[in-house]
Amino acid sequence: MALEITELARTIRARDPARPSWVEAMLCYAGLHAVLWHRLSHGLWRLGLPAAARFSSHLARWLTGIEIHPGAKIGRRLFIDHGMGVVIGETAEIGDDVLIYHGVTLGGLSGQPGKRHPTLENQVTIGAGAQVLGPIRIGRGARVGANAVVVGPVAPGCTVVGIPARPPRGQPCQDPSIGYGLGAAVDEDPVGEQLASLRAELAALRTEVAALRAAEREGECEGV
Repeated sequence: MALEITELARTIRARDPARPSWVEAMLCYAGLHAVLWHRLSHGLWRLGLPAAARFSSHLARWLTGIEIHPGAKIGRRLFIDHGMGVVIGETAEIGDDVLIYHGVTLGGLSGQPGKRHPTLENQVTIGAGAQVLGPIRIGRGARVGANAVVVGPVAPGCTVVGIPARPPRGQPCQDPSIGYGLGAAVDEDPVGEQLASLRAELAALRTEVAALRAAEREGECEGV
């Protein structure tokens, strides 16, 4: 346990731009506490004590604001930054060196038993508010942008953004240079692109309606 606490604190100090001290990393990061508490809950789950495991995870949620089902499998050095509102489902699997921001859901789309939650391979980053849903696989080193909704697999090293999540501007998977889930260029905005497309379509429809009205007026004049 002491080794894992040290490992988690080292990860926080290395990856958080705030560069907290060792004391801060160990005492003031809910993500670290949630992971440690999950080890206890998961151990009880594997021992065949589901009620005790669920009660343990319930206490952890109350203390940290992070809900991790005791059945979820979590690798080493998971960094849950800020963490409030994170939900990780029962059959979720998380690899090593994964970074998850606040408001993320690793959820299911089916109420049927069996594998129904995502699998995150090593070194995946999930942006704030993102929803990763279903028994899909997010490949090694992939990045999911903030508020994206992912319902299909993501290839290793790929960055996806938007609803539904896809690579920026429909380009092949790439590693952006500005934060997570953003392209290198300012105009790489899937939502903006959709709005621009709708505006263009609206302008075309207005032009067509105006032409039809003009033709109708000309017909009326000829009739007179």
